[in-house]
Formats: sequence, structure tokens, C-alpha cells
Amino acid sequence: MLVLGIDPGTATTGFGLVGETPDGAYAVVDYGVILTPSGMAPEKRLLILYNRLVEIMLLHRPESGAVEKLFFQRNVTNAIAVGQARGVAMLVMAQHGLPVAEYTPMEVKQAVTGYGGADKRQIQLIMKAILELDDIPRPDDAADALAVAVCHLQSYRMRALLDPPGN
Repeated sequence: MLVLGIDPGTATTGFGLVGETPDGAYAVVDYGVILTPSGMAPEKRLLILYNRLVEIMLLHRPESGAVEKLFFQRNVTNAIAVGQARGVAMLVMAQHGLPVAEYTPMEVKQAVTGYGGADKRQIQLIMKAILELDDIPRPDDAADALAVAVCHLQSYRMRALLDPPGN
């Protein structure tokens, strides 16, 4: 299964596409960030995000999607912008028929590092190790998106073990 993981943001949205090999290892297909200019009107930034995510969907054809949930933030303006980016990502996935899962930052960190309070550098280092990358994924938004995808794959495996087909 190929999963599109998203770390949403209006200025920077991280994306990561991770699949599984026949032997159960993880395989990175693509990752990076979608950047939008800071001086641009919010609706135009969201349009850039939408169009780029559609391109990624059409290029890679993932089978499932996962988006990081919005956690409580003191900066309401930033929280609203992140929420808008999440909405765009979820809309694009829904338009392409993907089931969409949501995970809190703590759930993602717990799944990939074993510690829900892991920092950005720890996420980058563990993604390099788990995904057998030559370098740590940069920027940290891209590493976070890869972690969201890996978290979803692990969650999917666990659900399959707990509820096998035919039950």
C-alpha cells in the first residue's frame, strides 16, 4: 500500500509517500515540501497547495492518506491557517477516493520513535534510519510528513492483525 502523509501548513506543507516492499520493509517513493509565498493572499496560497497536491496524487496514485491533526496552539491565526491547509489536503484526498486517517503529533512521534515527546531532530534521524535514506530528510516538515505516512502504515498493520479479513 502506498500512503501519502501530510504535515499541513499554509507557508510550508510537508508531504511524504511511503509504501511497503513485499518483505514488509518501508520504501520511500517521494517526499518534500510545498512552499507558498508569505506575501500572497491566503486563498491563492491555498490554491497553490491544492494544485500541487493534485499533481502529487496524479503522479503517484497513493492508496491511502494520513494527515497530522491540529494540536492546540496559542496563536489562533496560525491554528486557523494550519486548519485551512489540513482541509485542502483532506479535500484533495477525498476527491481522489482515498481513505484518510488523522494522527496527533504525539501519536506520530510515539509510533515512529517510541516517545511521544520526540523533537524534530529525533524525527529526522529516525526517518533516515527506518527508511534507509542516505541523508536525513529536510526540511523537518518533510520528515514529519514521512513520519505521518509510516505511522499510518504501522497503524494499518496493527488493525490488520487485530481484525483479520473474514472476521
